[in-house]
Amino acid sequence: QVQLVESGGGLVQPGGSLRLSCAASGIMFSILTMSWYRQTPGKQRELVAAIGRHGNTNYGDSVKGRFTISRDNAKNMVYLQMNSLKVEDTAVYYCNADGESGSWGQGTQVTVSS
Repeated sequence: QVQLVESGGGLVQPGGSLRLSCAASGIMFSILTMSWYRQTPGKQRELVAAIGRHGNTNYGDSVKGRFTISRDNAKNMVYLQMNSLKVEDTAVYYCNADGESGSWGQGTQVTVSS
C-alpha cells in the first residue's frame, strides 16, 4: 500500500523559512520522480518542485532561488526547504510520487502571514 505522509507545515512570518518532509512507503522510491505541488482554494494545483531519480531538479518560476528540493533514497524521504517565504506561498502543499497520475499525500498547510 502506497503511503506519502507530509509534515513540517505551519504558520510563519513573511521572510521566514520552513522545511517540509515527506515519508514514502510502499513504492520503489529510489527510481521515481518525487515532487511537491501546492494548491489554494479556487486555483489550480501547481508544481512547486520536482526531483528525479538521479537528483536532477525542476522548480516552478515563482519559487526559483527560494525553495530547494532534496531526497534521501536510503530513508525514502523527500524534503522541501522553503526560504524567504511570501504571503503568496500560502497553500496546502502535497507530496507526489511519479507524476500527476501517481500517488499523493494528504497535504500539509503552509500559512505565511504577519
